[in-house]
Formats: sequence, C-alpha cells, structure tokens
Amino acid sequence: MELNLQPRAPACFVSGEPFREGDRVASLLVRSESGDVVRYDALESNAGRLAPQGFVACRWVQVFRPQPAEGSRERALKLTAETLFLTLADPSTEATPESDRLVRFLALLLERKRLLRPRGRTPGGTRELYEHSRSKQMYEVPSIDLSPEFFTAVREQLSVLVGEPRSPEAAPAVPAAAS
Repeated sequence: MELNLQPRAPACFVSGEPFREGDRVASLLVRSESGDVVRYDALESNAGRLAPQGFVACRWVQVFRPQPAEGSRERALKLTAETLFLTLADPSTEATPESDRLVRFLALLLERKRLLRPRGRTPGGTRELYEHSRSKQMYEVPSIDLSPEFFTAVREQLSVLVGEPRSPEAAPAVPAAAS
C-alpha cells in the first residue's frame, strides 16, 4: 500500500504560524470531495478551527521536531504502510480510536510482510509488542478485538486513503459441465 501525500507542513494550516520545536501539531488525513488524500497540519490549539471538506480517515497529535537537513525530500513524500505505522505507533504520538484501529491493522499487514515481529503482550495484556525488523525498535500496539465491526471500520478508513475498490467486471457465464 503506497500513497503519495504532502510531507508535514512547516506552518499551521489555520494560522500560518511556523511550527517551532516542541509545538504540539495535530495532523489529519482527509479524502477530499475530488478524491485526493490531503494531509492537514495545525497547531493543536488551532485544531478545533480546522474544518476540512471531506472524510477524515485518521488524526493524530505529535510534538514537532524539525526535519534533519540531509533527509531525502522524495522519500518524505512517499507514505507507505510502514511509514504510516511508524508515524502513528511512535510513542510521542497521542492515540485516537481511529489511529489505534489503523495501527492494529497496519501491524497485522507488516507482520505478514515480515517488517514487524510479534514479541508477546504487555503485562496487563492490553497491548501487543512488535519489533520493527530494520530498526529493532519495540512498538506497543493496542490489542483490539478483530471483530467484523473492526474490519468494517478499517475498510472505511482505507477506502478513504486508497480509494474504493473498482467493482469487478461481470464474469462471462460458464456453461455447466455435462454429467
């Protein structure tokens, strides 16, 4: 799963005020009415005035840290399942029900791709531990019940981010085999 999105903005979408190190930044991923996925970043204090047009797929809050100067701009533009997981599962990111659900789903996806390795549960059993295979960093993922409602909600979030699946074309009728 790959998406091409804008990198984190250097300034608040609402006020235009540049972000400074230590500012709390609220981010939203929104599918606009035109079908594009747009990222909005605003100071947390201004997030209530942020009213984007479209469906909000996910939101999170992080403490702003300036990007290192040597970072690849092109790589920052490419949002993959792995980078979305690393962003949302970062301990400095405040969880929301939407982001928890997406983190749980992405953990399952990345475990299958062998980018994450399961390492058990936390002592209370409310979170699952995963090790990122490249960085060896441990991540705690909410232990959410994988119910049909969970998958329905994740499907809605993913349809916003990657678009609705195309309807399968009608398959030609196959004559029944003679007995």
